[in-house]
Amino acid sequence: MRIALDAMGSDRAPAVEVAGAIGALHSLEVGFQLVFVGDREKIEQELLRFPDAPRDRIEIVHAPQRIEMNESPVAAVRRKRDSSIAVGLDLHAKREVDAFISAGSTGAVLAGSLMILGALPGVERPSVGAIMPSSKGHILLVDAGANVDTRPSHLLQFAHLGATYAADIMGVPSPRVGLLSVGAEPEKGDERTIQAHQLLTSSGLNFVGNIEGRDIIGHRCDVLVSDGFAGNVLLKFYESVAGFFLQLLEEAAAKANASIDLQSLYRVLDYAEYGGAPLLGVDGVVIICHGGSPPYAISNAIRVATQSIEHDLVSRIRNRVNSIRAPGGVS
Repeated sequence: MRIALDAMGSDRAPAVEVAGAIGALHSLEVGFQLVFVGDREKIEQELLRFPDAPRDRIEIVHAPQRIEMNESPVAAVRRKRDSSIAVGLDLHAKREVDAFISAGSTGAVLAGSLMILGALPGVERPSVGAIMPSSKGHILLVDAGANVDTRPSHLLQFAHLGATYAADIMGVPSPRVGLLSVGAEPEKGDERTIQAHQLLTSSGLNFVGNIEGRDIIGHRCDVLVSDGFAGNVLLKFYESVAGFFLQLLEEAAAKANASIDLQSLYRVLDYAEYGGAPLLGVDGVVIICHGGSPPYAISNAIRVATQSIEHDLVSRIRNRVNSIRAPGGVS
């Protein structure tokens, strides 16, 4: 198992990536080789801080260029073929690595994945899945930002992609699929949402109907289907809640002169606990991390990548898509 990590992607690259990768190499039980992709000199310099690093499990592939957050994603991938994102995805496309992880420009990772890896046959729109906490476990949000404009058929595919990931990686048997809408009734929502509801009802999935915003925390579903616009707004609101509530709790505890286990509360809401977001529907294992990720998030993203490889997630998704395209299939 060989995993490529964009060492130049995060806001504090390559320090965060190197620290997170070394942590994963020490802590994860599964055996894997870590391939750093980026500026060799900077990576080597950072590795000097970790004399206990298992260097026999580490490789560096030099990529002198970096795609900045403010660059046009498609143009940057085409122009900067020696960037850490393009080189890492090329390695994956050539099957020299089994997964690619980046905390760099999300747009560039999306564009590069489509240009270099390509979508799986039959997948109209690859989508980003993101884990969110709820009162009774985790929910997979799909799409979390890859597709702003969608059709009902896209939402149906997102549901199948998400259900496959929830079953194989999250370990949820027969995951409940919900459709984000403004009301629980089938006729609520815009025309696209109403049509998507009809498609999902006859999809063969464990579809539980429309999910309103207030029902998400109550864990009414395991997979929440949305277009990328609403999904990304929802995800970023979720991520901001952790810091807000911790601030309120700290202030309340100080006033009451009481002690509260804030760390355990923070872990429930902290995105770093869930690693990165998988890009579902491309011909490879691609994990997208926050630019502000700490080392712990990078370690968890590597864990998610190893699980995806072990469960042969890409083949599972390929088979699922083929089954819904076949004559007599659920679509």
